[in-house]
Order: sequence, then C-alpha cells, then structure tokens
Amino acid sequence: MKWHHVADNWSAFYEAIIDRWPSADDADLDEIDGDQRAFLRYIAEIEGLETEEAREEIREWLAGEIPSDVVMDESHDDISIRNSSKYVGEGEDEYDDDARFGDDNEGGETD
Repeated sequence: MKWHHVADNWSAFYEAIIDRWPSADDADLDEIDGDQRAFLRYIAEIEGLETEEAREEIREWLAGEIPSDVVMDESHDDISIRNSSKYVGEGEDEYDDDARFGDDNEGGETD
C-alpha cells in the first residue's frame, strides 16, 4: 500500500496501526491526522527508535496489503466507488445491462 491510502483513510487505519505498534494511542493518532512526518516522529518516539529505524518499520508495514477492516470501513467506500468508475465506459450506464449476472428478467419471467 502507499502512504496516500493511509492518509486518505486515516481513522480507518487506527486499528491496524495499534495492532502493529501497541503503544500507539487513538488521541495521539487524531492529532497526527495522516501527516506522514508527524507519524514517523511519533513512531520513533513511542518505540524508542532512531528516525531511520522508525522509517524502516513504517516502510515494512506499508509493504503489506491494505487491511480488510480498512477496505470494509465506511469511509473507504466512496473511494472504492470512485476508483471503480474507470471500468465503466464513457456514456455507459452501469445499470443498463446486467445480463452477465443472470437477473435480466426483473419480473421473474423466464426465457
């Protein structure tokens, strides 16, 4: 994942951050508000690390996948919907043809 995934969905990542760094606190994370440099300083401070060591820990954490609880979080839904628009052609109505899904017969009629 990239930092922008974290910053754009900051509060949804609280659980994942606290799972990785149990010393982290919700109130402190509220103050950081997705600021990458502030987060780096914070992790270095609570873990007693040098800045470069904290940077490496964060880099390793970012190498993982976006946690499923973040993807399922309500605040992430709008982003997912906006990103899915690239699969709908210009002028196409995403509700127009649902034959691929087998429910074209809205009235329950069969062919």
